Amino acid sequence: MASSSSSSSSAGRRLAGNLSLRPGVASIIPGLPDDVAAVILCLLTFPDQSRLRATSRAWRLLLSAATLLPLRRSLRLPRRHLLCLFPTDPSLASPILLDPAAPTAWWSLPPIPCSPQHYGLANFAAVAVGGQIYVLGGSRFDARSYPLDNPSPSAAAYRLDLALSRHRWERLPDMRVPRGSFACAPAPSGGVIVAGGGSRHPTFPSYGSRTSGVELYDAAARAWRVTAAMPRDRAGCVGFVAHGAGDGREDEFWVMGGYHGYTTVGGVVPSDVYCRDAVALGLWSGKWREIGDMWEEWERERLGPVAVISAEDGRVTEVFMLDGHDIFRYNFSSNSWSKEATLRRKIPNTQSCGFIAMNGELYVLTSAKLPVETSSPWKQSKKRLALEFQVYNPAAKMWRVLTTHPPVNVPIDFRTAALCTVEL
Repeated sequence: MASSSSSSSSAGRRLAGNLSLRPGVASIIPGLPDDVAAVILCLLTFPDQSRLRATSRAWRLLLSAATLLPLRRSLRLPRRHLLCLFPTDPSLASPILLDPAAPTAWWSLPPIPCSPQHYGLANFAAVAVGGQIYVLGGSRFDARSYPLDNPSPSAAAYRLDLALSRHRWERLPDMRVPRGSFACAPAPSGGVIVAGGGSRHPTFPSYGSRTSGVELYDAAARAWRVTAAMPRDRAGCVGFVAHGAGDGREDEFWVMGGYHGYTTVGGVVPSDVYCRDAVALGLWSGKWREIGDMWEEWERERLGPVAVISAEDGRVTEVFMLDGHDIFRYNFSSNSWSKEATLRRKIPNTQSCGFIAMNGELYVLTSAKLPVETSSPWKQSKKRLALEFQVYNPAAKMWRVLTTHPPVNVPIDFRTAALCTVEL
């Protein structure tokens, strides 16, 4: 304990010294040593830090990413992720951030600039690279097209940098191929890699397109670069980068599940043909390898929501899937899924849920309107939207449940909502 306190104090003193060398910077908190004040502000939640940046010049300097991140590393604080939730079309509803350290403190981000002719954006991808959030592609409706109920894929790309004091969306160059319902992951080079997708009708899957195209966004060059296409068309898939998973410890971009075509039930009702296999792209060699089927046909119809847990260096260590009421763990060596745990509270088949990994834990999200207690027994009780988290720790094999109230008025449909985590 003494060594930990001394290291925190020395890190705070180094930071205080750096701030004091800047002209015009007063003490951080009057009456407190600057090293103690720096540690206090460093431990605040992200919403509080964002609000407090305008307090003074010293606080703005301290709470900037250039100062805050090195301080957290020097204090040996664990990695911290924020949950970014897109409840619906991000051009109509603001995305919201939640710091798991303070489940009651939500932070709204500005909505994405939209075109008056486009509406109903869905099946877009939300992914974070460091403190930058990307929103890519999707399927949308165009008021100028005919028929009106036929969606078209989007190639639009936007980015928001949380390190900036003023949060605003920046329009990036469009992807080469418009796509929605596609695999997406942060690239080791600092950009984003996308694969597959197409357009997707919410009711009729036959009204749409599929693609096998793969693109890589180079953040330094601000340009999309086309790479080797997948072995076949695939949409509705998930993707992640597995460091050292290929031959010669090559980094690979994995694409799992999805659907590659459709058939008809009884010759009338269209139905998707789901993929049971996975493919992996070598990021050095530029070649795809086929992984094979991950389960037998009788085990499940399709791949469920997937969440990936990474190590401190960003290396993927564990891959999990939510299938019904059970969580399964993926075994890279046997290319199979094994049961890991069962949800504490079962989710009805009619209710959608979200599944994501944060800070080494797995979060299962559900939303519902719950009654709110009133001060008077004669007053009619009101209902307020609640978001429930069932949190599972794979290392400790333990569950915990928490409830929060997001700034959203209607229940969240996780079939169309998007989730991503942002590392601080």
